[in-house]
Amino acid sequence: MGKIKIPLQVKFFVGILLAEKTLWEEVKELLTDLLGKIQMESPFLDFTFTDYYREEMGKNIKRKLVLFEGLKDPALLSTIKIQTNMLEETFANRDGFSRPVNLDPGYVETSKVILASTKNFFHRIYIGSGIFAEVTLHWRGKKWNFFEWTYPDYRTTEYLEFFSKARDTYLKELRGE
Repeated sequence: MGKIKIPLQVKFFVGILLAEKTLWEEVKELLTDLLGKIQMESPFLDFTFTDYYREEMGKNIKRKLVLFEGLKDPALLSTIKIQTNMLEETFANRDGFSRPVNLDPGYVETSKVILASTKNFFHRIYIGSGIFAEVTLHWRGKKWNFFEWTYPDYRTTEYLEFFSKARDTYLKELRGE
């Protein structure tokens, strides 16, 4: 029989879609209040991979990835997803968009990047409170690898570089550096 072990703490991030870059400062303040100080952030990236959000967010959607300081219990993911959904609601129907902000929390650990979702599918596991989680990227051969279900933006060089830096930061924190 295997022994039950407490998992290592993880590094939380949020993938942010914005209909307008001008919303960033307000979103940043709310996320910092929720998850703590931002340790690393990507530049604004064009989100051109799908038209899925066009009706809600327009056609000039920007993506930003942010990584938060410190390590936290991975079991917090469902709570954080619920809280980020509530933050999204505070922005609803602003600036002519029904959903000007989309927040997708997840975490990085040694071997994987996990994303939270409110939507079930064959590759997602229920983690409680109406929230599902998926392994989006996995570390193998000294690099991030993706799956058939990995979103196209998470396959790009910019994202893979961000998550490589996030993993390096995570490993340093685990070692106490």
